[in-house]
Amino acid sequence: MADGTSSFEDLYPFEPRYLDLDGVRMHYVDEGSGPAVLMLHGNPTWSFYYRELIKGLRDRFRVIVPDHVGCGLSDKPQRYEYTLETHIRNLSRLVDHLDVGALDLVVHDWGGAIGFGWAMRNSEQVRRIVVFNTSAFAGPCPWRIRICRWPGVGALLVRGFNAFAGAAVQMACKNRARMTPEIKRGYLLPYVDWASRIATLRFVQDIPLESNHPTRALLAEVEASLPQFADRPMLICWGGRDFCFNDWFLSQWRSRFPRAEVHEFPEAGHYVVEDAVDGILPLVSQFLA
Repeated sequence: MADGTSSFEDLYPFEPRYLDLDGVRMHYVDEGSGPAVLMLHGNPTWSFYYRELIKGLRDRFRVIVPDHVGCGLSDKPQRYEYTLETHIRNLSRLVDHLDVGALDLVVHDWGGAIGFGWAMRNSEQVRRIVVFNTSAFAGPCPWRIRICRWPGVGALLVRGFNAFAGAAVQMACKNRARMTPEIKRGYLLPYVDWASRIATLRFVQDIPLESNHPTRALLAEVEASLPQFADRPMLICWGGRDFCFNDWFLSQWRSRFPRAEVHEFPEAGHYVVEDAVDGILPLVSQFLA
């Protein structure tokens, strides 16, 4: 644009594609050709989070980035099972629909549990793994996320005031030069009212903190499956100023995958790809090559 700012189309220049999931549309990006790379976002982000990696890799790879149902440009049904199991099944249907075959898996935040949940059922398809501030196992949960689970209060904060997504663009990105007004609007674009923030709340409620939580057993199953990927090449890029996925989680990844290539970005936050994309893109490109 003439004034030096970027339009949304400049930031996110991808053709929209949709998969019908029994009447619910799942949006995804499918750019480039070559070896497949599947990137999975978390909450409250969407495929917009990976936009620079998509643009930087699509000349050599087929980059596939879905928006989980309820997120991004996907439909946001109000009566829906927003659970880990559902997201894994949706991902399975997308991968099968695209007939991808072998792929490299890239995960962040909830993308870790969803991605490894899919991988444990399709391990033969996974070539390499890239991990950004995430988990695929139970761990500590900070108080500011626990508050969003409180009955009544959580819905008011997350859906009424957009406190989760709105706060994330402030707290999860430490590189203020990167989080321009245009990029901030891009992150918040899908979450404009009470109805569109349904999954943002449901993801928080699906964190299995209680021993009897419905998702607890599945997450334990995902965790138990991790050793089967110890022989896969793994790249870990980690933001050191993440209030949620802190050093405890990084130490868990290191101990479970001692052969992993680890790069720490001490000044980056939870949105590590946003904070440190200039350093991360060359690492990911070289690793996948």
